[in-house]
Amino acid sequence: MINRVLVTGATGHLGSHTARRAAAAGWSVVGTFLTAPAPEAGERLDIRDPAAVRDLMRRVRPDAVIHTAAGRSDWAVMADGAAHVAVAAAEVGARLVHVSSDAIFGRDGEYDETAEPDPVYRYGAAKAAAETAVRAVDPGAVVVRTSVILGHGAGQHERLTRDLIAGRTAGALFTDMIRKPLHVDDLADALLELAAGRCAGVLNVAGPEAISRYDLGVLIARRDGLDASRIPAATIVEMGLSLPGDVRLRTDKAVSVLSTRLRGVSEFLAAQA
Repeated sequence: MINRVLVTGATGHLGSHTARRAAAAGWSVVGTFLTAPAPEAGERLDIRDPAAVRDLMRRVRPDAVIHTAAGRSDWAVMADGAAHVAVAAAEVGARLVHVSSDAIFGRDGEYDETAEPDPVYRYGAAKAAAETAVRAVDPGAVVVRTSVILGHGAGQHERLTRDLIAGRTAGALFTDMIRKPLHVDDLADALLELAAGRCAGVLNVAGPEAISRYDLGVLIARRDGLDASRIPAATIVEMGLSLPGDVRLRTDKAVSVLSTRLRGVSEFLAAQA
């Protein structure tokens, strides 16, 4: 039984919603922050410091750890930090749920849980290294591979869409980059369900609907009452980038093991989520 959960990165989009929903479910929640505390995050933690991670874990003694902390440009946070969390969680016997990403894949394709990472850029490589560390340290941990996270207007793609329309940032949304987005609340609920369960190994948790980054931006603009025609569009090749275009996580296993329903992007954006 889970009584106390530690949520790393509880000031982030996913971490904050996970901490709130855990508290609403009646769990005792300890959330961590790096630079500034928040209602859901009262414990300062730099996961790059293994001694600090170990000290906090021994003091809190959580039943489960949900690792959502991430730093998109910092290998020491994404890869080394994940290893530190896994080691410390194992030392206190806490169940670990580690959040990974479809960025670990570098080619177009549909991927199930047996797929091996083949990243082509630094962020994906760091997330792949984190997976390797977590699975080596704790084979009983759950490694959750997910995709674009949206919800409550605070997702990275939601903010980017608004900034592009307003002219606050340069760039474009790709018409040929296809992913399977999901709502932050659905992902948070899935993480909590997994923390309380016995599932181990890799699990893909993504939405059921594949959509391009550009078309996703159009749905976001319409939801927010903005002019979708102002969204700049481009292809990956036109921008001179070498990135995977169509990466789809197969979620057959998640649908079979989770009671949490993973909604499609058209459904939850139409519902003004």
